[in-house]
Amino acid sequence: MLMRALLTTVLLLPAPALAQPAQKSIRIIVPFAPGASADGIARAISIDLGKRAGKTVVVENMPGAGGTAGLLALSKSPPDGDTLGVGATGALLINPNLPNSNAPDLLRDLVPVAKLIEVGIVVVANPKTGPSSIKDLIARAKASPQGLSYGSTGVNTGQHLTMEMLKAHTGANLVHIPYRGSAPAIVDLVAGQIPVAAVDITSAYPHIVNGRAIALGMAEFRRSKAAPEIPTIGESGVPGFGRAGGFIGLFAPRAVPPAVVTRISAEVGQILASPAVLASLRPLTVSAAYEDEVQFAKFLAAERARWKATLQSLKLSK
Repeated sequence: MLMRALLTTVLLLPAPALAQPAQKSIRIIVPFAPGASADGIARAISIDLGKRAGKTVVVENMPGAGGTAGLLALSKSPPDGDTLGVGATGALLINPNLPNSNAPDLLRDLVPVAKLIEVGIVVVANPKTGPSSIKDLIARAKASPQGLSYGSTGVNTGQHLTMEMLKAHTGANLVHIPYRGSAPAIVDLVAGQIPVAAVDITSAYPHIVNGRAIALGMAEFRRSKAAPEIPTIGESGVPGFGRAGGFIGLFAPRAVPPAVVTRISAEVGQILASPAVLASLRPLTVSAAYEDEVQFAKFLAAERARWKATLQSLKLSK
């Protein structure tokens, strides 16, 4: 009787609630250190992307190998649309096409989701020791037996190759000093350690505004929407010179279903059009440049062919 009463009591107790599985968050891999344009745009879209998905979005910085390490990690992530990453020109289009390159072909292992922003490259000079214009830069480089030194963000980056293209286009004797990114190059330029640098506009613009650096010219075919007062190099004495702007795009592992890619791309397009996100891009001095997954794939194919031809024409030794 006692056992029967205990059993009846236990059966009448309310059942404990079943444990709810932890909700998976969305991860955006940034293959660069915090603070630059790639990190900025990832964080700018992350809040709204999380709200639309009803999930937490975690931005994870994974720098290394010029932007390659983080994208390699992305390519090996589960293809469920919950792991995304941002990528740029160097790792995707330049490195695989360098002479004797063993860099991975990341576009084979990743699928384009959306083009996000364009990031201009600017040639800047120290106001005391550097040239006052592109014409002056070319004249100084040709007149000096030692040439004219310039800093860039590293060997075979878009910034370095822009100056190599200018060198080939004009015959100017430009001597490369590689740095580990735009920030240290700008620091040395402002300090007078180097007279000229080719860097991204995000890093240079505050110094240009404050007069600590002179903007000699943008490397693109057209003026930057984010800094329209700066002329292009083509406008500044080298007619016909120019290249497509650097970009930051959103990518996913190759096996993510096309329907998922299309959905995320459409959401990102709406996010990039919002006034709040556009306002957040202004301090980065970048331009929103949304393209959906189809347009972006075409852009990448065309730019890949152009970079391959450019690198072959420059005859780089490594």
